[in-house]
Amino acid sequence: MSADFDVLIVGAGLSGIGAGYHLQTNCPDRSYAILEGRDCIGGTWDLFRYPGIRSDSDMYTLGYSFRPWTEAKAIADGASILNYVRETASLYGIDKKIRFNSRVVRADWSSADSQWTVEIERGPEKAIERLTCNFLFMCSGYYKYEHGYTPDFPGLADFAGRVVHPQQWTDDIDYKGKKVVVIGSGATAVTLVPEMAKTADHVTMLQRSPTYVVARPDKDKVADWLRARLPAKLAYGITRWKNVLFGMYFYRLCKRDPERVKNLILGGVRHALGPDYDIATHFTPRYKPWDQRLCLVPNGDLFESLRSGKSSVVTDQIETFTPGGIKLKSGQVLDADVVVTATGLDLQVLGGLALSVDGAPVDLSKTMNYKGLMYSGVPNLAAAFGYTNASWTLKCDLTCEYVCRTLNYMKANNYAQCTPRQNDPTVTEMPWVDFSSGYVQRAVEKFPKQGSRRPWRLYQNYALDIVSLKFGSMTDEAIEYLPRRQATASVGSDAKPARRVAQTR
Repeated sequence: MSADFDVLIVGAGLSGIGAGYHLQTNCPDRSYAILEGRDCIGGTWDLFRYPGIRSDSDMYTLGYSFRPWTEAKAIADGASILNYVRETASLYGIDKKIRFNSRVVRADWSSADSQWTVEIERGPEKAIERLTCNFLFMCSGYYKYEHGYTPDFPGLADFAGRVVHPQQWTDDIDYKGKKVVVIGSGATAVTLVPEMAKTADHVTMLQRSPTYVVARPDKDKVADWLRARLPAKLAYGITRWKNVLFGMYFYRLCKRDPERVKNLILGGVRHALGPDYDIATHFTPRYKPWDQRLCLVPNGDLFESLRSGKSSVVTDQIETFTPGGIKLKSGQVLDADVVVTATGLDLQVLGGLALSVDGAPVDLSKTMNYKGLMYSGVPNLAAAFGYTNASWTLKCDLTCEYVCRTLNYMKANNYAQCTPRQNDPTVTEMPWVDFSSGYVQRAVEKFPKQGSRRPWRLYQNYALDIVSLKFGSMTDEAIEYLPRRQATASVGSDAKPARRVAQTR
């Protein structure tokens, strides 16, 4: 039974466009299509349109390994990143492979046919279409596009002004000359505050607890020097590795000597805001550095805004909304015309996709993550998921290369199925990701687990992943390959099929 495509990629954002490039470059004999639920390329970078939207990673590592980032700013605005993704899709002809307004809702695996049947809702009328493929590559991110997370604030219905979540930002939101309260202390909040403060009467960042905030120039002087003297790709590669190695060093330092790093970060904030600012209350978190993601402020724009008096930080808890603003548990009242709830994302696994294998529904929370990209007991499926402690694209590029290596290994050895199997009783379950951020903790039980050791352990380490995903063996005790004829013969039989599990070399 012939499939419609060898590979279906789900999502036409940063990850999906990268997946298309790797697939057509490394597996040029495979047919593929990209299914995109919206009507345009860009994913996150098209969806989010709030003021000041930008990367919180440098573009030399957030950019693709195969296409140099050549613009001046290392910390780029959202429009520049969106243009980079769309230009990449056009440059390599990937845009011609995209089927827009095609929301994937279900995928059913058949061992008899060695293929997925993917159910798609097409357009606003949600007409059902079905496509088949041998391999399914999920590049749909990890949060719901329909809405973000907003707590159930008391008295919210009484507020006379406008309330908006950054994920639903629209062009008609007017905050010029108005009093604004931004609820939150994460990356979105520290981006919004200085940008909105440029034209608002005043912006207050209201936080329950502080986050580590680090200032960094939006341009990379070393990158500029290299780019002026070397070919673009070489300069990009050197800068990329410089930033990767520094990021790895800093992360390890955070884990090895958190007090030292804490003092360094707070020293930077104190230098930016002056000795009289209440750093202990407003910028000293209760957790250690990198227990949650650090917040980056390019050129110290947040600190500059606070110094100017155009914005301020209040650390307190909400008692209730009032018609004119927000009453806090301390008794303080914040006047507001506009409230922005920068309160996080609503996470979901594989875009909310419903999965089944040979008619049996798959609960992904009961699976274990193989090498950070496949799931135990689920054949011929991989998902792109980036690092929590470094740029998203670093891991996604490696994931794409590994998927291509898998496809080529299967073809060379006449295999039709590739399934991770967790049959080692000595491997214990661990949470999907070790992060204390609220948006992660709210959803962590929905996600697959990781294991206590390889190949089930997620090390969040780019160097280790290069060894494993780019150069490592395609065979180990946890991966099962089956040829089509053997998979077909085993269907409907009570006998356990002979497993073709190649041992580690």
